[in-house]
Amino acid sequence: MEITEVRVFPVDEDKLKAYVTITIDNCFVVRDLKIIDGTKGLFVAMPSKKRKDGSFKDTAHPLNNETRDLIELKVLEEYNKAVKNE
Repeated sequence: MEITEVRVFPVDEDKLKAYVTITIDNCFVVRDLKIIDGTKGLFVAMPSKKRKDGSFKDTAHPLNNETRDLIELKVLEEYNKAVKNE
């Protein structure tokens, strides 16, 4: 699996720093990832949907830590480039 494109859309909010769209292998798009400023620094939250009970459920997410780390590394790298160029 290769992340072939990362599009970063910075926002000016307290904890939410950006929305992100990634393309995998030039053939699969995942929209609405979020970069959040948490207590331990920046992290990538997967797209989610609010349920009737008020909780949130991921609509797309990696099945293992290796894939999660790959996505997070690439997304945060592109985010840092985007905010540096602002």
